[in-house]
Amino acid sequence: MISISRLLCGTVSPGDSLRYRETGQLLGKKVHAEPGPVVVWNCTRQCNLHCIHCYAGASSQAETPSMNTKQGMQFIDDLAEFNVPVILFSGGEPLLRDDLFDLAGHAASRGLRIALSTNGTLIDAQTADKIREAGFAEVGISLDGTSSTNDRFRGKDGAYRQALEGIRACVARDIRVSLRLTITRYNHTEIPDIFSLIEQENINRVCFYHLAYSGRGNKLIEQDLPHSQKRRTMDIICDRTLDMHRRGLSKEVLTVGNHADGVYLYLRAQEQKRTDAGRIQELLKMNGGNNSGIRIGAVDDKGDVHPDQFWQSYSPGNVLKRKFGDIWTDMSQPVMKGLKSRKHLLKGRCARCRYIDLCNGNLRVRAEAVYGDMWAEDPACYLSDREIGLIK
Repeated sequence: MISISRLLCGTVSPGDSLRYRETGQLLGKKVHAEPGPVVVWNCTRQCNLHCIHCYAGASSQAETPSMNTKQGMQFIDDLAEFNVPVILFSGGEPLLRDDLFDLAGHAASRGLRIALSTNGTLIDAQTADKIREAGFAEVGISLDGTSSTNDRFRGKDGAYRQALEGIRACVARDIRVSLRLTITRYNHTEIPDIFSLIEQENINRVCFYHLAYSGRGNKLIEQDLPHSQKRRTMDIICDRTLDMHRRGLSKEVLTVGNHADGVYLYLRAQEQKRTDAGRIQELLKMNGGNNSGIRIGAVDDKGDVHPDQFWQSYSPGNVLKRKFGDIWTDMSQPVMKGLKSRKHLLKGRCARCRYIDLCNGNLRVRAEAVYGDMWAEDPACYLSDREIGLIK
């Protein structure tokens, strides 16, 4: 994640201690051991919608979870033992699991910060009360545009209205809400409307995701933005973030899935002769760039571990057979070992980029999807050869 609001405006948000770790501090608390990764648990593949870009390839078909309640509780215990700071319950649609709140409550009791990723259409007043009582620190609700645009993405008429009702139910109960949008050619022109929406609805946070080329999203590669439009989109996101800050609106703005954003923001600050360009660079170094297999990991509904939530095609092990921590630290797995120290393995433009310390090779699953090689250059990097030092 790239925190646009932190880098441009200096605003500090709850997750910043995960992105910019200071010795002995995590999420505002003292820690005495190196924390494990943030874990995304795709706890079900079932979903009530059919999003065209779903990285998990979720289905409306009812299913019996591969990890039942007892196994889920044990998995959570293993995460706590491994000092995992955050578990994000995702899907599919996690609210379709009957035991979701039991699992979430257990995670909270073990000291994990719990977050929920949902399409929002199933959140009514009663469900919002349960979310608050369970202790969810944040609810991420996906919207991929306004009204009909979102409904087309989600494969259901009325999905926008239902999600908006879910957002309002959470906001009314002082639950921190994070709006999430995946940027494509279909919806990038609606980003200004999304900024207006987070103001109107008093939404705390907005995350703009780059297309990951995974799951059903793999069929939408041609719908990713051209590089020139990615730059213009970043300009809009930066300008709107600065505008809100100048007007005294405390909103967290992030981009996800393309660490070229951080480098672009830094270069933009240099070009504008901002006095804090050096601070921006230092924060990006602290963040370390892409953290797949390092500070972020995922586990799917069957218990298979993945380097991140998008990389569903590769798994080094299953938590029903081995503890998550044992799988995560097993350096006999060449991919996991490589991800933790990848710079010498990267190829193409990524290998020669002067900003490799700020980006760390970006998203490997996109390289694999386009070139069939996880160490190839990321095709979604929109920085020019001159900007990254390949041309003097």
